[in-house]
Amino acid sequence: MDQETLGSIVLLAIVTLISVVQNAFFASKLEHESKHCNGKGFQRPGSSAFDRVYTANQNCGHAYPTFLAVLWCAGLLCSQAPAAFAGLMYLFVRQKYFVGYLGERTQSTPGYLFGKRIILFLFLMSVAGILNYYLIFFFGSDFEVHIKTITSAISPLLLIP
Repeated sequence: MDQETLGSIVLLAIVTLISVVQNAFFASKLEHESKHCNGKGFQRPGSSAFDRVYTANQNCGHAYPTFLAVLWCAGLLCSQAPAAFAGLMYLFVRQKYFVGYLGERTQSTPGYLFGKRIILFLFLMSVAGILNYYLIFFFGSDFEVHIKTITSAISPLLLIP
C-alpha cells in the first residue's frame, strides 16, 4: 500500500482500533460483573448490577456496526480528519453512556442523545461525499474543497452539548 493511500485512511484506522479496545473494556466489565455476582463464569444471574452492565454492553454493541459504517463512509467519501474527530467524540460519548448506565439509567441519556447527533453528522458527511461524486460524474462540478471546509468548520461544533 502506498503512502498516499495509507495517509488517507490512517486516522480512520486509529479510531477503529481505539473502538476495538473500548469494546474489549466493555466485555471485560461484563465478565467481571458476571463473575462477581455468582463466581461461576459468564451466566446471567439476574442481579441488578449485572443487568445494567449487560444492557449497557448490548446497547453499545447494537450501535457499533452503524458507527463503523458511517465513520468509514464519511472518512473515505468526504474528509478524513473531521470524520476521525467525530469518531473520537463518539467513542468518548459511548464511554460516558456506558459508565452512566452503570449508575442511574437517567445518567446515560445525555451520552445517548449526543451519540445520535454524532452519528447524524457522520451520515450527512457521507451523503455530501456521495452527492459530490455524482455532481462530478454528471456535471463536472467538484465541490470537494467546499465540503471539506464546511465539515472541518462544523466538526468542532460537536463539542457543544
